[in-house]
Order: sequence, then structure tokens, then C-alpha cells
Amino acid sequence: MIQGTASGVGKSVIVAGLCRLLKRRGFRVAPFKPQNMSNNAAVTRDGGEIGRAQALQAQACELDPIVDMNPVLIKPEADHTAQLIVRGKVAGRLQAARFREDRLALLETVLESFERLRQHHEIVIVEGAGSPAEPNLRRGDIANMGFAEAAGIPVWLLGDIHRGGVFAAMNGTLELLSASERARVQQLIINRFRGSRSLLDDAINWLQQRSGIPVAGVIPWLTLDLPEEDAPAAHTAGDDALFRIAVIAFPRMSNHDDVDPLAAEAGIALHFARTAAALRGVDLIILPGSKHVFSDLQWLRQQGMDVMLLRHLRFGGHVLGLCGGMQMLGQRLDDPGIEGASMNGLGLLPLRTRMQAKKVLRRISAPARYPPPGGFAVTGYEIHHGVSNTDDSLFPFACRDTSGQVWGSYVHGLFEQGAFRRAWLAGIGFAHSDGMDQQQRTLASLDRLADTLERELNPDVLPPSPR
Repeated sequence: MIQGTASGVGKSVIVAGLCRLLKRRGFRVAPFKPQNMSNNAAVTRDGGEIGRAQALQAQACELDPIVDMNPVLIKPEADHTAQLIVRGKVAGRLQAARFREDRLALLETVLESFERLRQHHEIVIVEGAGSPAEPNLRRGDIANMGFAEAAGIPVWLLGDIHRGGVFAAMNGTLELLSASERARVQQLIINRFRGSRSLLDDAINWLQQRSGIPVAGVIPWLTLDLPEEDAPAAHTAGDDALFRIAVIAFPRMSNHDDVDPLAAEAGIALHFARTAAALRGVDLIILPGSKHVFSDLQWLRQQGMDVMLLRHLRFGGHVLGLCGGMQMLGQRLDDPGIEGASMNGLGLLPLRTRMQAKKVLRRISAPARYPPPGGFAVTGYEIHHGVSNTDDSLFPFACRDTSGQVWGSYVHGLFEQGAFRRAWLAGIGFAHSDGMDQQQRTLASLDRLADTLERELNPDVLPPSPR
């Protein structure tokens, strides 16, 4: 089990890299995360939803993701409530005041999923969540040491030197663990190091002597084309960009990795916008998915972005709404009880949406009907509560306006397939797409990551090839 000194230290990526490395060595390996908290989800082959990071890790293992890989997913909706997903399906809501008590009841479910994976794979690599040393979260824990103790598995502790204070963070984390928990920690790993490795020798020796636990490796800083789970990747807008895209960063934005294939294109500068001014001077504005469409639409209006969208269209720009973002672009959103409100949309698409209790979860793999001549492969998935009056003749788009400037789609992963992405971008003014499938980029990054782990980790901590 890979645990970390904090959120965002690179646990998801390191697990994906280990999965890829062990798969290449010939092991039947699978990823597992007992409890994930994220609004970035993927649809599994068994019709449920799991954290996007576990879907990536499954890809590293060359597996189709299943709900057992992430049996508990918590999707924040507001500051004090979250939607609870258990084994891929909505199971209710978690209230912050009862978070510790309510999740403890899920330990049995988590252990059952883990055991099913163990029965079918030689190695299961488990990802922790946040830090195992938070005093307010230790009671009722099913995500870190609470799970490790119940499942009887060893732990490697990961720290991020790029954040600063990594040696204090590692030592402090170990000091806050119980004696039995500390005994589970077999290896320490330092992540995201820049510079000469020899500069760390004294500090590593100090940490090993003080903790009695070996440092298995120092992983260098890597620039990888992999989806970010906790926060959108930072993209730099170059002065020589041929095409500029702004993505509206709602407070409850979800599935922001939908835009990664666009950001990876040479000649495209993409940034996330949190103010109306950040929407100026771009060619395309994207409204991404949202976990709470009504409050995010209110926020957009409060920022004055609705006015900026109209200005953008008057000057010939294009707008794309994805899932919840598309719903906002419609005429009306009606809710009989899911979000407790009804309101007018932005009125840029001839679309009405009605929220329903049952969530739509389905995977997509079909030829595009648009843009002409059609036939381009499209893969992805849908996750949404809203039902809208869509136009099937526009697939994979659900709606567009009469001018052809405003588009909407329910498909997450819309731009993963390079031929479709190239055709659509050419139609809105960017004719320089490389046409590369995002899966090619992802697998190349996973292999580079696996190569780095193989080189930098102590070879004694990794099992030899079984065949």
C-alpha cells in the first residue's frame, strides 16, 4: 500500500507507475483504492463509477476498470455534504458532521472488494488517501492505516520534496502512527526531486537512522502527460500559440481531464479561467462538467462570465459545454428534488434539462455522425443526473446552435480519439492537430514513469519477473 505524507504528493501517479512496471515484468497486477474523494470519475465495464485515477491505474495494468478497484467514492457537493458512491452506485449522502462514523460501516464492503481482486491477481497495489497521520480522521479510518491494519498489508510511505519539508513530513508522519501501524511501514520514497541526488545523502542517512526504515528511492521530477485527479494540470499559454482555449474553472468542476487532449496539442494554449477577464482573447471557451450545476451556474453569473460569453460569440468565438457545462448553456434547468432548484440557463443552446434521481452511467464507443463526413471513432462515457432533449444526428454532440458557434456534449473523454479531435478542431479554426490518440500519449508516459521507477528504486524491493 502506497500512503503519503499529504494529499497531492503523487500517490496516484506512483501507483500507476508501479502497476505498469509490474505488468511489464509479467505479473497479473491490479490497482485498488478503498476510499477516494474526487469529482473526477470514470465509468466501469460493470456499469458503475470509480475515481478517474483508478481507471488510469487499470489502464497501466492493461485491465478494464471495475468497481472493486475503488469501492467507496465520495463526490463533494457542498462544504458540508457529499454524494456517496458504493461499489459504483449512488448510496446516499455523507454529512461532514457524521463523516467518521458513517464511513466505518463501509469497511466490510471495502475488504470484500479487496479480497475479490486478490483472488484474481498476483499483486494488488493499494493507494491511500491524503495522510494517515491526521488526528481528526484516524477514528473510523478505512482509507489509510485503518484499512492496512484490517487487511494485514505492508505500507510504503511517499513524500514530495517539491513541496518542501519532506524529511520533517516523513518523520512527523511516522511519529504520529501507533506502534503497530509504524511497524507496517517497510519503505520510504522521496518524490519529485530536482537536482543532484548526492545533495540528499546526509538527510537520507539521518532519516533512515532516526526512523529505522530504509529509503527505497528518490524519484526525479518528471513531466508526464497523465490526467490530474485532485486539481487541473497547469498549462502555460505561449506567445506563439495558434489557438487559445479558456476552460471555466467552476468551484465544483468535475472531470477536468476531458480537456487534456486539447492541451497536449502543439500550437494550442489552454488555461483555466476563474475570472471574466481570463476569458478575453481566446478562440474557444469550454464549460466543463460540474458536480453541482445550479450553484456553479450562479457562480458563473456572479463573476460576470455570462456577459463575457456573449461578447466572445459576437466576435466570432466558439463555446463548448461538456455534461453539466452543456446543461448550463441551455434554456432551462428543472429539478424536482436532486439539487432543490430550477432556473433559467444561459440560453445559448435549444436545450431543456430535467434532473432525475437515477444517474445515467454508460460507456460510449461508436462512430461519430458529426462533423461530416462522420465515421470517426469516439470513445468515452456518460455520468449525469440530467436528461435533456438531445439531437442524435449530431453524435457525439448532443446539441448545437444555429450559428454553429455553440456546442454541447454529454460524452466525457470526447477528444481522446485523435482523428475525431482533428476533424472537429479543423472545423472551428485550428487545422494543425497532430491527430494522436490520447491513449498513445498516456501509455508513453506510463512507460516512461515505469522506466524511471525501475531505475531509481532499490531493486531488492521489487519482485523479479515470474516468467
